Parts: sequence; structure tokens; C-alpha cells
Amino acid sequence: MKAMTNRHGTLRPLLLAMTLFSASGGLAVQAEDVNQPLGKGVYELAVSPQDKALFVATAQNSSSDGGTVFRLDPTTLAVQQSIATALKSFGAAINPQTGVLYIGNTLNGSVTAIDARSGKVLNTLVLDGRQRSENVRPLQPRQLAVDVKTNRVYITGLGPQSVVWVVDGGSLTLLSTIPNTGKMGTGLAVDSAAQKVYVTNSDGELITINARTNAIEKKQKIDGDNAHFFLNIALDPRGQRAFLSDSKQAQLLVVDLRNQQVIQRIAVPESLAVLFNGDRDELYVTHRKAGAVSIIDASSYKVKRVVKTPGLPNSLALSADGKALFVSVKQPGSRKAPPKEPDSVMRIAL
Repeated sequence: MKAMTNRHGTLRPLLLAMTLFSASGGLAVQAEDVNQPLGKGVYELAVSPQDKALFVATAQNSSSDGGTVFRLDPTTLAVQQSIATALKSFGAAINPQTGVLYIGNTLNGSVTAIDARSGKVLNTLVLDGRQRSENVRPLQPRQLAVDVKTNRVYITGLGPQSVVWVVDGGSLTLLSTIPNTGKMGTGLAVDSAAQKVYVTNSDGELITINARTNAIEKKQKIDGDNAHFFLNIALDPRGQRAFLSDSKQAQLLVVDLRNQQVIQRIAVPESLAVLFNGDRDELYVTHRKAGAVSIIDASSYKVKRVVKTPGLPNSLALSADGKALFVSVKQPGSRKAPPKEPDSVMRIAL
């Protein structure tokens, strides 16, 4: 499938003088922040340091029922290329060493590999090919994570009893299916050095998987019987900490990976995505309902500032130098009342 240039490439990024509220209530203006409208169905982000590009998975295509992967300039957010995909695109992850971009096709139970440099679609692997019916609900790929050392791609498959698929990143073949990761096992993170994979779910559990054996080592209920839906997880491998976003509680939990005990509860609104920046020792969290992104000191656990977004912030990615944060921003709407404005990608200078 050939890469094609989309008319959105002519869009000029819109500069935003966003008002940033500090934890103390003070005001500051960050003139460098940029917002780039793209269209409907914007979801996950992936950064390619070698290609100096930001890739955006979207579930819309103007000429087909498939999706589009946009390649953006990471500084200006100008659209450099649009890659048509036969299936709608949702999840995104990249192996920066091989230059292969992996896209999750949630509605089709599959994953697609794309050459990041050329934009050529390489292959698609069906992970759950069962036909949807009244009694059958195929598992849906949600989050993707790449282990650069082993070139393995880990993908969460959502359902009443979720799984993790382990895929060979080179041949795009299924190596293993790890079962029993709980109800709606959405969050996923890989600690390549420790050879561990972590999953979170709507049962409030943290699951530890041994990446050598592709088997669950531990399934721990975090914070007792309190109601939690840990949508995403970020890791601090050096400090052996996990940061768990929660859609049911107005807090971000910090967990010690050595004993699964809660270290800290950071008071923030209900959250969706979470990302750790080791170079700056900061956490970034999206609050969809609140329409904001929190920037948190990862040592003191204090909120440093809150950035309001022009819509509903969704997923996160860091620039190659760790000095800018990318946020996919969706617009409120429904089938009966579709959004009037396009989804976008925002660049926040750190």
C-alpha cells in the first residue's frame, strides 16, 4: 500500500497562548505550545527519534473505511505525510532501532506493521479472527509496547477475561498468548532490563509477567477493595516504581514494584494516560473529563502546573530530547451529535 500525501498537509499549526495554572494558583503563559487539527478519530502517538517524526494513529480515512497514520514534524506539528491503512488505526508503538511502527486495529482484532521511513505498510497480523456474534465477543487490541532488546511487541487484548499477545516484531508472527490478565486489562508497560511486563485492569489489579517465560508471576490487588480502574501504567525502572492512572478515583497511585505496596496517592482528577520522563523526573497525566494535563514532580509528588487543552486529552508521547510533550486531543460528541471541530495533536513545551 502506497503512502499518500493528504490535504491536511497544507494546514498550518495554530499557535496557542495557553494559560497554565500552577499548583499554587499562579499564572504563566507558554507561548511555544502548538495545536494541530487533524480530523476525526485521533488516538495514540509514537515518536521516531531517528526519523525526527511524530506518528499519529487515526480511525478515519476520507476515501475508504480504513484509517490514516499521520507523520508530523515534531517541532511545528506540520503534516509531512499521511499513510492510508486498510483498517482503522488506534494503538501505536515503534521500535526506534528497526524503524518499524506498529498500529493496533482495535475493531478488527489485528496489528499492522509500517516502515516508518517510507510509510510502506509491511504486513498485518490477525490476533483474534473470530466473527462477532450475539454469543462471541472477539478480544480487542488496545495498548502496544515494544521491547527494543528482543524486538517483541506486547499487545493487550481486552475482554471480560483479557490476554496479552506476544508478537515477533520482525516477522510479525504470534509467539505466545498470555491469558487471565483480568477484566479489561488495558494498561501495559515493559521493563526490558528486568525482563518484566506489567498489566493493569478494571479489577484494580497489577499483573506481573515474566518476559522470559511469557507467564504471569503475580496478580496483586492494589489498594484493597477500593474501586479502581487502572487504565494505564508508566514505569520508573531505575526507582522500581509504577504510576497507575485511575478512571474511578481522583488520584494517581505510585506503587513500589518490589512489594506492590502503594507509596503515594497524588491528588489529581480522574485520569486516562500517564507518562514518566526520567530526564526531567516528571510525570504527565491526562484528565479527559477535566480537559487538562497535569505536570507532576516525580520526587515530591507535587503538581507543578496544569495545562488546559482545547478538548478532551487522550494519549501522550515525549519528544526525543524529552523537552516537549505531545498530547492527542479529542472533541466531545456522539453518533447523534458528532463533534463540530476536528481532533488534534498538541505540543507542550516543557
